[in-house]
Amino acid sequence: MSRSANTAVNAVVTAVYSGTFDPLTLGHEDAIRRAAKMFDQVVIAVARAHHKNTLFSLDERVALVQAALADCPNVKALPFDGLIVEFVRAQNAQVIVRGLRSVTDYDYETQMSGMNRHLAPEVDTVFLHTSAPVQHISSTLVREIAKLGGDVSGLVSAPVLNALQGKVATKH
Repeated sequence: MSRSANTAVNAVVTAVYSGTFDPLTLGHEDAIRRAAKMFDQVVIAVARAHHKNTLFSLDERVALVQAALADCPNVKALPFDGLIVEFVRAQNAQVIVRGLRSVTDYDYETQMSGMNRHLAPEVDTVFLHTSAPVQHISSTLVREIAKLGGDVSGLVSAPVLNALQGKVATKH
């Protein structure tokens, strides 16, 4: 079975999953853990996100991703800034992984996939539909619920929950 015409059968296949991860949710983890079973290496590209007022700093978000996914030896988190296709090339990756929760995500991600394909024809995008139990989770909602004192324990992993509780406690 050949993986593709330009990838040797025994070559290591590296995928990149990008996002702001402010914070990393169980929905993100679902997609990452599934990607880690599909690809030899998965690099989590944590975006600097100049256009967003993030709750966690870039270094904190990278550290939280690493802590939450410490049990996945083929997953690593790195900060990135700029075009995702340039980061993908710098990692010698062949695939971009994107999670889909809804039709709205699909419309946006299809447009981004097309543009990434235009910029880097050698890179494929793989869409993973989020598993039903975590489909409703978004970082935006998690942040808002946490800031308002709600229980987000079923929405994020333990390391993220601890950091989130600490962060919102210092804001009050």
